[in-house]
Amino acid sequence: MELLPFDEYVRSLDRKRTAAGVLLRDTADRVLFVRPSYQPFWEIPGGAGEAGEAPWRTAVRELREELGLDRPPGRLLVLDHQPAGRLPEGLNFVFDGGLVTEDDVARLTFTDAEIVSARLLPLADAVPGLQPVLARRVAAALAAVRSGELLLCEDGHPVR
Repeated sequence: MELLPFDEYVRSLDRKRTAAGVLLRDTADRVLFVRPSYQPFWEIPGGAGEAGEAPWRTAVRELREELGLDRPPGRLLVLDHQPAGRLPEGLNFVFDGGLVTEDDVARLTFTDAEIVSARLLPLADAVPGLQPVLARRVAAALAAVRSGELLLCEDGHPVR
């Protein structure tokens, strides 16, 4: 077997998009969801990684841009492989953002025009307004908070 020259090998490597979200919740396990201006579905704070940006830095940047929050991400809760569909194949990271209160949510400043509101909701109440993959990913993240373990997922489904 003949090996490819190194530069050719590097060009042949797969490229995946990355995204990072942050799970912020209250003591009753209600999750902070944000309403983007560009779609009818709720999201968790987060977004696409920029070129050369580590996923934990994406999480910090997105929290700051979307909600005016400046806090370091907690531990990684979920690593979710999302197959290609409308978007290219990707890896989605969900970090623990810790606890928030109703007062914290009331004081949020939407510093990015793409976010129009935020609410603490029980996951069951939010599900009708979520993309199914995000509902599964958030459920996995809440399970990871309770178990203390990282959950690996494929399209939001935990891999056993």
